[in-house]
Amino acid sequence: MAFSKLKRRAKIKRRIRKKITGTSKTPRLSVFRSNKQIYAQIIDDSKGVTLASASTFKNKAAEKKNKSEQAQVVGKELAEKAIKAGVESVVFDRNGYLYHGRVKSLADSAREGGLKF
Repeated sequence: MAFSKLKRRAKIKRRIRKKITGTSKTPRLSVFRSNKQIYAQIIDDSKGVTLASASTFKNKAAEKKNKSEQAQVVGKELAEKAIKAGVESVVFDRNGYLYHGRVKSLADSAREGGLKF
């Protein structure tokens, strides 16, 4: 069961990445979620550089909250870092995950923080 779930997500991820690439004008916002943490980074694929990143790992503001609220904290933090780095619009890469739950709350809070996608 777990192996086929991973294969399914990898297949979806390849299909998404065929269409989505981050440029220096509109970098890619990539989301990764594990069972306990959520990570997000803004990547310029043309240069192969990460412009900004945020996660719940060792994040004091995200402690003692449920996972959706933690994702909201990460989205706001990422939006602040991106705007400091000069990025205003991004392309959203859900990385094979459904646009639901933690992924959706991270995206919504990043939009509230000032990112456009």
